[in-house]
Amino acid sequence: MKTVKIGSVGLGRLGYEHAKNIATRVPGAELTAICDVAADRVREVAEELGVKYQYTDFAEMCANPELDAIAIVSPSMFHGEQIKMALDAGKHVFCDKPLDTTVEKCKLAEKAVEAHPDKVFMLGFMRRYDPSYVKAKAKLDNGDIGRVILVRSYTQDPRTTIEGTLKFAPHSGGQFLDMCVHDIDLVRWFTGSEPKNVWGIGGVFEFELYRELNDGDNVACMMQCENEAMAFMFAGRASAHGCNVETEIVGTRGTLRIASVGTDSMLEVMSKHGVCRECYPDFLARWHEAYTNEMIEFVSCIREGRKPEVTVYDGTAVSEIAYRCKESFECGEMLPLRD
Repeated sequence: MKTVKIGSVGLGRLGYEHAKNIATRVPGAELTAICDVAADRVREVAEELGVKYQYTDFAEMCANPELDAIAIVSPSMFHGEQIKMALDAGKHVFCDKPLDTTVEKCKLAEKAVEAHPDKVFMLGFMRRYDPSYVKAKAKLDNGDIGRVILVRSYTQDPRTTIEGTLKFAPHSGGQFLDMCVHDIDLVRWFTGSEPKNVWGIGGVFEFELYRELNDGDNVACMMQCENEAMAFMFAGRASAHGCNVETEIVGTRGTLRIASVGTDSMLEVMSKHGVCRECYPDFLARWHEAYTNEMIEFVSCIREGRKPEVTVYDGTAVSEIAYRCKESFECGEMLPLRD
């Protein structure tokens, strides 16, 4: 079976991670082209990874007849139009979350995917490909903990990365879309149900830019799903100890808990300061394996002629929920998902 030749756009922190994974860790794939608006960065990464084609113009990369697929890891506000451009050029498409920064643009992305049913489209909800989450889902599907009562999900980013976060904040779509998108996806995935009511709360505890954006630097949301399952999500930008992601699923016959302490190994350090564990320094370290696994799945789908579990409609659904959470946060009231 032929090698899948991929062009990747966006060479920021996550874009570089995906580019390096495609070049070195994904069987059956070749990183054939890269694209970014920063020409110096393109040259630097191309030299490091041995990439044949270099671009600063996305349309030019899509027009390359050697490419089979495009990986979109650019700023979120460009996702929808780039999805359409790549699909119209005859390429399979992987796109990092979120699908886009407005529900309207998500709907346009849906139409683009629907217009090309012969192409593989996959959205980057990488937690579904993390080994711990895969195992938890299998246990849920097997009925090991009975009916899901509550999903609790925390996502905390470290203070050490706040400078880059603040630069991106005005274009991110807000905390509920930028940070809670994975938590919302997990709630839908684990409960098998859509939210019915949402109540978003939060505040600005440290970083005043978020107040100017009518947003919070630490936010939370309670949800009730159509099947009566409950969910609580917390997203924070001021974690002192590193990247911390926790998920707990409480069922009628048991509980599943993932990473209740966000440590990068089983190592414990015992000293005069007490007993401590090393934490993940950032999200790239925490999800390194999951990022690789989702790209392996994307390439496997292309080579095997099948479609991935994660669809464009999952992207739209999560965006609709995230924006409803933001509306609830802004008005201070619990809101139904749809009026």
